[in-house]
Amino acid sequence: MQFLFKLAVKSLAVLFVTWLLGSHVHLDSVWTACWVAASLVFLDTLVKPLMILLTIPVTFLTLGLFLFVINAFMVLIADYFVEGFHVKGFGYALIFSVLYSFFSALEQVARLLNRSDDDD
Repeated sequence: MQFLFKLAVKSLAVLFVTWLLGSHVHLDSVWTACWVAASLVFLDTLVKPLMILLTIPVTFLTLGLFLFVINAFMVLIADYFVEGFHVKGFGYALIFSVLYSFFSALEQVARLLNRSDDDD
């Protein structure tokens, strides 16, 4: 049940970020947003740790800012594999990934706050 909630929140984040970026990010439907969110979760679980491991020197030299570039590549990979989702270029993928990460962090904070309320 928690996975479905997480996927629903991430799908809403994809919809909201797509709406914020207007014509620079195209999304066909709500179901496409669900597929994008699922593919980003999959990529963040399997591909992103490998990319981070391979780019440790660059990440270290840029004081962690290269992680934004890795996130943008994850968005571009999702753009390639999910039909009905299109991002116009690397710059908008970078903006998309920063906004998506922000809303994902809000979801994690809300989950932590809910967990602390349950402990009381």
